[in-house]
Amino acid sequence: MSGKRGMKHYSREVKREAVRLYLEEGKSQAEIIEELEIKNVRRVKQWLHKYRQEGEKAFEPKPGERGIGRPPKRENTEAYIARLEMENDLLKKFRAELRKLAFAKRNIGLSTTRRKHTQ
Repeated sequence: MSGKRGMKHYSREVKREAVRLYLEEGKSQAEIIEELEIKNVRRVKQWLHKYRQEGEKAFEPKPGERGIGRPPKRENTEAYIARLEMENDLLKKFRAELRKLAFAKRNIGLSTTRRKHTQ
């Protein structure tokens, strides 16, 4: 889960700016929170801690990350082709069954007259 309901997500730029203001301009965390309008008081402290541990990579997107939410599942090419072939086969069978039912409903292919076998 990405967080509690109503939780605000901050962009990488805001996080970098908060760290820059603290390290380069010497502003206090309270001043940064006020200036950048950050709701949670502990956010700046967490960002600073992460920056000290990981450096500039702290706020870079992780591999496969595309923002908020779960990344899409990827399937390999062979599995994708096999799934599409299976879907095609099922659709062909379904279409054939529908045609049989439609013909049976209209009595097509059935003889309505019966011949008497006379010798």
